[in-house]
Amino acid sequence: MRAAGLMLAAGLLGLAATAPPLRAAETALAAPWPSWEAPRQIILQLTDGEPRTAGNLLSNAVNLQKFYGQDLVKVAIIAYGDGVKAMLAGTSPVQDRIASLQQYDVEFVACGNTLAATGKTEADLLPGVKVVTAGIAEITERRLKGWIYIAP
Repeated sequence: MRAAGLMLAAGLLGLAATAPPLRAAETALAAPWPSWEAPRQIILQLTDGEPRTAGNLLSNAVNLQKFYGQDLVKVAIIAYGDGVKAMLAGTSPVQDRIASLQQYDVEFVACGNTLAATGKTEADLLPGVKVVTAGIAEITERRLKGWIYIAP
């Protein structure tokens, strides 16, 4: 019985070695397809102050641009609450990655209400970060204009 089990295991290993590699299925694009005139518009919400969360969110932005192509997707990262910490100059654990993504037209938006509540101002933010009155209202209005909302 032991010999039969070993033979079966060897046979299965042989089959695995000759099987074609697994390939991920490609995501089918929904109509209308993204274009220069009508790119996908995606909001990534950042409300967590943990460096790992911010890093993962920035990776999501990169992955979206890789999938669609930089010219066929607009990505806006909107932070409020503890998420604004990632956009503060001098203390952001991801400031170099934010600067890099800004070079690829990823938009960064910080909540003015959060800044006021924490005693910070626009001057405390990384260069290029836009301030809106209320981050959650910005998300609401963009969604009403057709932006896709993702809260990782």
